[in-house]
Amino acid sequence: MQIENPNTIKQMRALYIISFMLLFCSCNQKQEQYTIAENSAIINKSFGDKLSDAAISIIDPSIDYDPAYFSIKYPNGDIPENKGVCTDVIIRSYRKLNIDLQEEVHEDMLEKFSVYPNLKKWGMSKTDTNIDHRRVPNLEVFFDRKGENLTITKNPNDYKTGEIVTWLINDKLPHIGIVTNRKSADGKRNLIVHNVGNGQVLQDCLFEYKIVGHYKYWK
Repeated sequence: MQIENPNTIKQMRALYIISFMLLFCSCNQKQEQYTIAENSAIINKSFGDKLSDAAISIIDPSIDYDPAYFSIKYPNGDIPENKGVCTDVIIRSYRKLNIDLQEEVHEDMLEKFSVYPNLKKWGMSKTDTNIDHRRVPNLEVFFDRKGENLTITKNPNDYKTGEIVTWLINDKLPHIGIVTNRKSADGKRNLIVHNVGNGQVLQDCLFEYKIVGHYKYWK
């Protein structure tokens, strides 16, 4: 049996250790590069993409469609998480980005109550933080005043990621949803996150109803 030189064994062990350390450092560097790239991609996302991601993150078909009046806290109040209507999709999506539409709508209504339809439409003579932000006509006024009122067309390319669309269903039911960066099966239309009675869902419904509002509210 051949006896290895002790010095040779030590050298081989040293080489193994150095090789392992180099491999470990290389893997760490690659992981760090991936992490930096991922973080950079998140940071460089437009507000529209972030809002789209937020809307997609709250998709939940099990949400019960419940238009009942709820007493909720202020600010950052929300109705029970297993309930909601179309406006709650908007509110919850913006909340993911630390934007509280309950507070923002309320503050604007305090300043310009007369331009909102509360008095004429609902007979209210003062603001109500429980419900004001949960009404489509109020959100339309708010987005028109504080955001951008965009053109209404029948061209799907005019509806961009992160924009807000409002409809009038059967000429009587106000509805609202968020345009996402997901595409329809034919690739022609951006899908919408909304709640028209089947929970918070992602659907190809941009032109399913009569469009009456088109807005962008980015921060």
